[in-house]
Amino acid sequence: MSNPGRAASGGRRLDYTAVGHVTADVLADGSRQAGGGAFYSALQAARLGLSARIITRGVAAEIESLLEPYRSELELVVLPSTRTTVLETFGQGTQRTQRLLSWAGPIGEDVHVDTAILQLAPVARETGSRWRGHAGFVGLTAQGLVRAWASEGAPITRVPLQERLLPQRCDAIVISEQERESCAALIDRPGPVLAVTAAARATTLRLGDGERRMVAVPAIGAVHDDLGAGDVFAAAFFVALREGRPAECAASFANAAAAIRIEGLGASAIGSRAEIDARMSGAE
Repeated sequence: MSNPGRAASGGRRLDYTAVGHVTADVLADGSRQAGGGAFYSALQAARLGLSARIITRGVAAEIESLLEPYRSELELVVLPSTRTTVLETFGQGTQRTQRLLSWAGPIGEDVHVDTAILQLAPVARETGSRWRGHAGFVGLTAQGLVRAWASEGAPITRVPLQERLLPQRCDAIVISEQERESCAALIDRPGPVLAVTAAARATTLRLGDGERRMVAVPAIGAVHDDLGAGDVFAAAFFVALREGRPAECAASFANAAAAIRIEGLGASAIGSRAEIDARMSGAE
């Protein structure tokens, strides 16, 4: 499952490659589970029927153990480190707080990809602005680029986005409403299609020419667990855009995917393409 050599050689061409730290998330009850945008997004891509790979950094045995339930769905490349990134997480949504307990180190810019869709999914400033190889479509979830921490064990705070951290090219960006202030420079100017998710409230789209659109979120019966919902949205959004759907249709598809995730518990609740399509049909 873990093959660092493939990060250099690229291996066979993938449909979806997510680059970012797979984390060990420590929850309020002390339990640990897999986390990180690269994990949630790649798993959603896999459940949309795509071949999906994660390129991450950490302790291979620990990450493989965390991802064991999803072994048949994902390819995994673990660049070696003496530590895995560990986040302590409390609360949900806007009330969520996190502390960085350990950091696996930078993934950097020497990653080789050969993929239809590349998602840069940093959780803690680990991704580089460049890569080697080919990516037909590049998506960014910017949350990890606006995070800061004073030291390991300290709370994670948000800081203004530094342009030097942005990828050399990008086709679409997803941020949450909590990151809106830190990412104001991205929102206020024309550029890649940008989606701002806002939990149960409408998603804001900023199109390439700067035009704004609002896309409704389907009604959600009960919120059981929202960890990774934004990453699920991002993967579904990027896939739909790559498939040629207009931005508003892509956001509706992504909102349906996120709704399915939120109504279940854990990553196992991430929906299939058929489930998402059914949810969209029910919302019409």
